[in-house]
Amino acid sequence: MAEQVDLNFIARRLDQMGNDMANMRDDLVVLTAMVTRLEASVSSLVQEMRATHNQMARFDNRLRKFESEPTP
Repeated sequence: MAEQVDLNFIARRLDQMGNDMANMRDDLVVLTAMVTRLEASVSSLVQEMRATHNQMARFDNRLRKFESEPTP
């Protein structure tokens, strides 16, 4: 049997649709925040890797200098 469609039915459905949209909007905000956090983590990781590479390069230069010095 078909449900009777009247103004109360339409009002209930509109309220339900509004609540569904609000839930989806909240989900979207949460997912966007997660992606932004991950993107910042990746950027920080790249920066950390570059700093570590520079540190290792300086260490390598010091070691080569030390190895090239004559032994007493």
